[in-house]
Amino acid sequence: MEGLSEYHDEYSESLESDFRKLEGALVSDTVKLLAPSEPIKLREQNTVHEAITQMGEKRRAAVVIVDAEGRLIGIFTERDLLRRVAVPGRDPKQTRLAEVMTRDPETLAADDLIAYAINRLHHASYRTFPLVDAQHRPIGIMTVTDIVQWLADIFPEAIVNLRPGGRLKHPGETDAG
Repeated sequence: MEGLSEYHDEYSESLESDFRKLEGALVSDTVKLLAPSEPIKLREQNTVHEAITQMGEKRRAAVVIVDAEGRLIGIFTERDLLRRVAVPGRDPKQTRLAEVMTRDPETLAADDLIAYAINRLHHASYRTFPLVDAQHRPIGIMTVTDIVQWLADIFPEAIVNLRPGGRLKHPGETDAG
């Protein structure tokens, strides 16, 4: 039984150290550290089919909709596809993004704290955020997955050394989540 207690003590010490790192990171790390993905930029007149084709090919959760000057005017996410296209039975090849996008979405800047991004994800129930520059031009897309990766980087011991009985999904498998 002593071996298990020793394992627990080492694991607890490692987690305590990781929690201290997390506390520091929350008040200092900015969204740009997450290396957000390059946004797919489309116009209002593009169809949902064009958007989801690019989302699927590039494995992205959203597209941003820009005006003629390249400024953000909307976002179309997987959730919009489900709620505004699939459930109502709209034809993706006939439906324009202007009809189903989220207009004037809340945005983040690259220098916003990750803690603030987590706050907005939690309190507003968002999963995807467009990042914009000072001229309101999209420069990236930040997702919940980016936050999870950031946490995994802070807690590598806890992620790599799962407790006995923990199971890992096969990394090559892709699901809908």
